[in-house]
Amino acid sequence: MENPFTDEYFMKKALQEAEMAFDKGEIPVGAVIVIDNKVIARSHNLTEMLNDVTAHAEMQAITSAANFIGGKYLKGCALYVTLEPCQMCAGALYWSQISKIVFGASDEKRGFETLGTKLHPKTEVVKGIFAQEASDLMVRFFALKRG
Repeated sequence: MENPFTDEYFMKKALQEAEMAFDKGEIPVGAVIVIDNKVIARSHNLTEMLNDVTAHAEMQAITSAANFIGGKYLKGCALYVTLEPCQMCAGALYWSQISKIVFGASDEKRGFETLGTKLHPKTEVVKGIFAQEASDLMVRFFALKRG
């Protein structure tokens, strides 16, 4: 039997979070953290609502997942996020020792890969899952803002 819990399955959950951010007027980035095919944390950007530049989707999800697990290390966990993590989020992900990061759209201006930020050596990275959908949501958001 085929495993229904694919990277695409969980990225759809992250895209749902990004849509929630969009609806709240937040930059539409969504994230979920998974362990053993179970979502243990979900979030989206909350920088406007919390008036906090660090309230990125990834940061919110890391905190939530650590609380769920009862520890600061996210070994065995996978993060699904609609946009390539920034340098700040990549740093937090490094320290969390997360096992896998799957992101949708690349961030060619502020993404950790562009800026050369290193992740934990044991962290696997998968990119481009639903990249077009994630990118389209960002383009739509900023078109409305500039409108």
